[in-house]
Amino acid sequence: MTRTKYAHWLAACLVIAGCGTATSDRGSAVIQTTTGALHGVVASDHRTFQGIPYAAPPVGELRWAPPRPATPWSGTRDATAPGKACAQNAGFIGEQPSDSEDCLYLNVTTPGPAPKQPLPVMVWIHGSGFTQGSGSIYDARRLATEGEVVVVTVNYRLGIFGFLAHPALDAEQPSGNFGLEDQQAALRWVKDNAAAFGGDPNRVTVFGESAGGVSACSHLAAPASAGLFQRAVIQSGPCTATWTDTAGNWLPRSREEARRQSLTVADLLGCSDPATAATCLRGRSTTELLPQSRYGWGPVFGGGGALPQPPEQAIATGRFNHVPVLNGMTRDEHRMFVAGAELQGRPLFQDTDYPREIEAIYGAGRAPQILDRYPLRDYGSVSLALAAVVTDGIWASSVGQISRLLAEQVPTYSFEFADDQAPWVQTVPAPSFPTGAFHAAELQYLFGADYFTGQLSDPQKQLSDTMIRYWAQFARTGDPNGPATPQWPRAGSATSDTQSLAPDTIGQTAFDKEHRLDFWRSLG
Repeated sequence: MTRTKYAHWLAACLVIAGCGTATSDRGSAVIQTTTGALHGVVASDHRTFQGIPYAAPPVGELRWAPPRPATPWSGTRDATAPGKACAQNAGFIGEQPSDSEDCLYLNVTTPGPAPKQPLPVMVWIHGSGFTQGSGSIYDARRLATEGEVVVVTVNYRLGIFGFLAHPALDAEQPSGNFGLEDQQAALRWVKDNAAAFGGDPNRVTVFGESAGGVSACSHLAAPASAGLFQRAVIQSGPCTATWTDTAGNWLPRSREEARRQSLTVADLLGCSDPATAATCLRGRSTTELLPQSRYGWGPVFGGGGALPQPPEQAIATGRFNHVPVLNGMTRDEHRMFVAGAELQGRPLFQDTDYPREIEAIYGAGRAPQILDRYPLRDYGSVSLALAAVVTDGIWASSVGQISRLLAEQVPTYSFEFADDQAPWVQTVPAPSFPTGAFHAAELQYLFGADYFTGQLSDPQKQLSDTMIRYWAQFARTGDPNGPATPQWPRAGSATSDTQSLAPDTIGQTAFDKEHRLDFWRSLG
């Protein structure tokens, strides 16, 4: 039987006999959603449904417009392959380029056989600096089957396509957060369709890493995200950090700053006339826009729109979506970024570069104190010393601050991924220094990811099993603690204790002391 005939047979079976309806058989290869029937893949222990449109293609007049509902279809849509990734340039850790703006698709992985009770739903928002990545490169089979959860991975508009904040695009609402609005549309889709896949629409966890972690944090502060999720996991998402080139300029920025950037880019594209800028920009091809989409884009706060105020201010004043939060980072975050600069052609640091680099980042006034606290002799190389300074001063300072603010108001659990032997990215040469527990290292312990193809050791596999149990239990109850895992105490607003996640050494660590946060607070 050909695929077309098979699809027609399935559609007829669905309508006439009800053999594929979600309400009658959560183990079926055919699911009925609000926009039409889907035919996915059923394996012995899981099901996958890929390339599901959750919004209309943002092309033509819908480029730089809030997402519109997907058009319903008749018959049964093939959902056995992912949709195209959103338009992007090639990424450092193996993300593939794409020239597609028809990209608002998501993927669903469920365990099997059919559950007796609706399962928690975990909605994954990918990272890569708001300029690369896609949902489909994260294989959620282990997380879904071992965690007994439904996992949804999402595409959203990236770079200039997702975060251009030009006044000419403000007709419906202040521009600049189209990527976040896409994520909200995906969360609304999940709320409407989770039950069809055996999921509980009232137990949705939004979770993400890096730019995805910043996204999860931003949804805490976004009024329109209220009610779309009941838990949040922030992985390496320093959404309260001050923007710097060193941390990556994908962090939330003010509308004033984002508007200046967007006007400059419009000028470069030959669209400087305010009266015709919107038409001019929409007339540029994807290929013409992609060179301006390499880096420098991210959420925009202030002036109304999706983020009326900075995430830090929203959390500090209690004007955020009050849900349990799991928040953390990797112990050696910034080694990834130093490695990236080295492997992309920057000459190796010399000892004399260290003071200049610290002064360039933190200013002449604070540099002597930092150099005294982080002497080069303690690290063996400028690369490791610089990575330690920025890991503590930007990453840990923000992550610790978020946990303290949240712990005063909602159940909060803090973590630090600390496996200093985590396998390095297999598609990228190793840098000149040990990579430790680098940025994104924990992803291979939760997912099968395209750019991590190395093998975990037996102790690392045990850590992976424990992390999956923690994350899934948190999605289930709002508390990561369960019968088969080491105790994970709640964070307190006056304590820095954090759950350290490393092979054979899962337990509490003094996060503030480890990352010298008292020192960084003293610098302001």
